[in-house]
Amino acid sequence: QVQLVESGGGLVQAGGSLRLSCAASGRTFSNYVMGWFRQAPGNEREFLATISGSGGHTYYADSVKGRFTCSRDNAKNTVYLQMNSLKPEDTAVYYCAARLGGMLVTSQGLYAYWGQGTQVSVSS
Repeated sequence: QVQLVESGGGLVQAGGSLRLSCAASGRTFSNYVMGWFRQAPGNEREFLATISGSGGHTYYADSVKGRFTCSRDNAKNTVYLQMNSLKPEDTAVYYCAARLGGMLVTSQGLYAYWGQGTQVSVSS
């Protein structure tokens, strides 16, 4: 099992940046594909990005491609989401998720472990 704790959320003005972190427990972090999702009030949870266990492969949703960058530091058991050029519509609770091995996937149902979420609010 792996436990995930997100941090780094907050309030930022439009055009600004934030970096989210997701710290994972356990000693086999590199075996896990990691994903980032978000959920705005009244909306379904939305896929944002995923990264392979080695960090060598990433995939992004069109809505964030070019603005968000997902990376990981396996020595620190941490995955990051660098968010630039933030827009008010990026306001949501952001979640990281993990799945053991396998391909990069966008479906939330294929991730077994989830963090508690961190709020990101972007003002206009």
